[in-house]
Amino acid sequence: MIGISSCLCGINCKYNGENNLNPIFLEMLNKGEAVPICPEQLGGLSTPRVPAEIQKDKEGKIQVITKNNTNVTKEYFLGAERALKILKALEIDTVILKSKSPSCGYGKIYDGTFSKTLIEGNGITVDLFLKNNIKVIDNEEYIKNK
Repeated sequence: MIGISSCLCGINCKYNGENNLNPIFLEMLNKGEAVPICPEQLGGLSTPRVPAEIQKDKEGKIQVITKNNTNVTKEYFLGAERALKILKALEIDTVILKSKSPSCGYGKIYDGTFSKTLIEGNGITVDLFLKNNIKVIDNEEYIKNK
């Protein structure tokens, strides 16, 4: 059993109210091989919601800020903690997560300027999972290697 970003399974939980359906991931869910998680929703954020990106404050501390300048850092960290609890309760140690997301992005995320510029880095949930020995697989890498 693995964890998987809910949006990849066709669940409308993206910031814009849509999903990132890929039949490969939906099939995994339908076969009972995957458990869907959406850290943003688990953190209490609505769908749809204003897009958010990771930024650093003046002291270099990570924050998640929406395009209209609302700080949603607390919700992102809460969602990551709740997602981790679900994985631990189900003894899941591997996840496939949506690339570039401020929660689920692995290896590359947007730079915090809302200019669609990618930088090296991980989303909030990915960092927590890695610290807890959860193997993270980027959805685009998974498809490439399938």
